[in-house]
Amino acid sequence: MARVERGRGWRALLLALALGAGVPGMLEAEPLATPAAESLTVLSWGGAYERAQRRALFAPFSEASGLAVTVERYNGGLAALRRAVQAGSVPWDVIDMTRSEAMAACQEGLLEPLPEDLAAPAPDGTPAGRDFLEGAFGACSLTHSVFATVVAYRTDAFPGRRPTEIADLFDQRRFPGPRALQRTPSVNLEWALLAYDVPREELYRLLSTRRGLSLALARLASLENLRWWEAGNTPVEWLVDGEVTMASGYNGRFFDAMVNRDAPIAILWDGQVQEHEVWAIPRHAAHPEAARRFIRFATATERQAALTRHIPYGPSRHSATERITTHADSGVDMRLHIPTHPLNARGAVTKDEGWYAQTHARIGELFRGALLAEEPLPDAP
Repeated sequence: MARVERGRGWRALLLALALGAGVPGMLEAEPLATPAAESLTVLSWGGAYERAQRRALFAPFSEASGLAVTVERYNGGLAALRRAVQAGSVPWDVIDMTRSEAMAACQEGLLEPLPEDLAAPAPDGTPAGRDFLEGAFGACSLTHSVFATVVAYRTDAFPGRRPTEIADLFDQRRFPGPRALQRTPSVNLEWALLAYDVPREELYRLLSTRRGLSLALARLASLENLRWWEAGNTPVEWLVDGEVTMASGYNGRFFDAMVNRDAPIAILWDGQVQEHEVWAIPRHAAHPEAARRFIRFATATERQAALTRHIPYGPSRHSATERITTHADSGVDMRLHIPTHPLNARGAVTKDEGWYAQTHARIGELFRGALLAEEPLPDAP
């Protein structure tokens, strides 16, 4: 667990006065009039991602509101949230979630509904509804960025040739060595079908059939020396240490290793699976008002643009995308490293989060039975 220092009270007072005077550019940092707590607890993902959030979001919010931000870490999933809600004792105020899991959690009644006017307008006055990406507003969540799960590889592992398409992940004759994949059906199923040359627009229709699931699971089962990861930093470390030659992972964490650690790895953008990352408030959160204030702050144009200076995830606001510049420490042009850049997105898959929200339990059971030997594999639908 880590903390961001609480801002001094006089800073919050000055900010409140500035807001009252209508100073341009300050609307994103509204302080709480009567703070209900000394801190706000955020559940996030750790690693390079959390470090970026601390610099671009948590510390500025603490400075603006006078509230400390306490960060706890997880690797996704709804099990802990279910237990906390059922017990009526939820230790987090805000959760950073994938949109598919937020949709499933909302359907289960695990999250608080969000007000339609939660997000601030763009700096030029454009209403939030027109400034955000399509689908950013959910009943219980608000998209703050778009990340991609990609394949990365060691540049010194394949002399004379480089992987160029997602099918190369499965070609261990031309590109030998151990592989690392996330311990989840998501993305892995899509890549397995892409390796059969299934068109991107047909992926989820085919995965909804017995034949499609069987093909995907068989292709994944064909990989030799396959290692499964859960924590987002694990595949990065395995690649850096040379324990695997190719690994799936989050584009921002691979970028961090490439730029900040000079790691000999590169990203294969073909087949990247893009997904919305959202803010959500758990049911029974202790400080829902503070949580809503934080979400409004963290999704403002200026904050989204600030985050891209530390990690290359695409903003959910058009006005923030226009403000992407360079990496705060290295000066690297971040526009070339976000997954939504046209050069990177040519072979991208947009994850069907609604499909996963509806099928995650059944598909997860099939995946575990077929590949992880955790339970017998039932008949596919």
